Amino acid sequence: MSYKIPMGPYHPALEEPYKLDLICEGETVCDAKLHIGFNFRGIEHLAETRNYIQVTALMERVCGICSNIHTLTLCQAMEQLAGQAPPPRAKYIRVIMAELERLHSHVLWAGIASKLMGFKTMFMTCFEIREKVMDVLAAISGNRVNYSMNRIGGVNRDIQDPQAILAMINQLESEMMHAVIPIFTTSSTARSRCAGIGVLNEEKAISCGVVGPTARASGLPQDIRRAAPYAAYPELEFNVPVEPAGDVRARLLVRALEIIESISILRQALEKLPPGEIDTGDDKVKFITGTATSRVEAPRGEVMYSVSWKEGSRNPSRVHVRTPTYVNMPAVRWMVQGARLADTPLIQASIDPCYSCTDR
Repeated sequence: MSYKIPMGPYHPALEEPYKLDLICEGETVCDAKLHIGFNFRGIEHLAETRNYIQVTALMERVCGICSNIHTLTLCQAMEQLAGQAPPPRAKYIRVIMAELERLHSHVLWAGIASKLMGFKTMFMTCFEIREKVMDVLAAISGNRVNYSMNRIGGVNRDIQDPQAILAMINQLESEMMHAVIPIFTTSSTARSRCAGIGVLNEEKAISCGVVGPTARASGLPQDIRRAAPYAAYPELEFNVPVEPAGDVRARLLVRALEIIESISILRQALEKLPPGEIDTGDDKVKFITGTATSRVEAPRGEVMYSVSWKEGSRNPSRVHVRTPTYVNMPAVRWMVQGARLADTPLIQASIDPCYSCTDR
């Protein structure tokens, strides 16, 4: 006899309000149904009432963790419509901010995953390191969360002392390589709690259209930084970590390896940071009539913006956002099938869901 257990919309294992209806037989999950829509804020409609400066500030608030990525994607789309191209130094600064944000997101997720495993000491370690990543972000932008770095044609703030930032990055790398990476890659606790659960095989990953670390943990070498490079990524060398197992441990390993790659990218970008201006210096931005799209690899996967404008208008006629959680969340249904009920909190968290930015 099967029975239904509601998980959410408010639950200790959920980062944000959403709901999973779990259909169980005994302690085994047979099926699940996902419910979202608890966080609707109408941001896309509000964007139609804002000019290009105001809409940049608005879209930075789509997601608290990926705020920089959203403004980067938006600005790249608006730059196509305005005929603007950021100078080389601005492109490198955009990469530096994007990779610091990736570090912040991955370490935050690692802490939450540790808590769900019952590994609370590791939770505190991850959050201590997260504070230091935010210190680096604040050293560059002056802010720890919403950085206000991106603008049409460049960035708002320069990196005055790259060597000082590089020293902070080196310290971060030392702590991560000592405390985070070895534990997540070799710990018997992580292995016993994560291996073999929440499996999403390559075939199902393709059919679900998953993106980001969720896709790469199912054997798909999918990364917009490599497939459709933007900003300064074409000039930087990095690997795209891929794991074939498709389970929670594979998603853990992919993020751990991406932390190493992000540090490598940051070091290259800071050492190669070219001289010059950080924006085009054109305060009078003029848009053509049309629609432009932009894709960026956020910490959770591909973010896509579609921006429509009419020539002579102060405001965009349409701003549409597709976040990575939107395409990743249906896969949770297949991940939990056959799993133990006690493992479902960790399985759903393994896609690093952000339902607030999905609902908007």
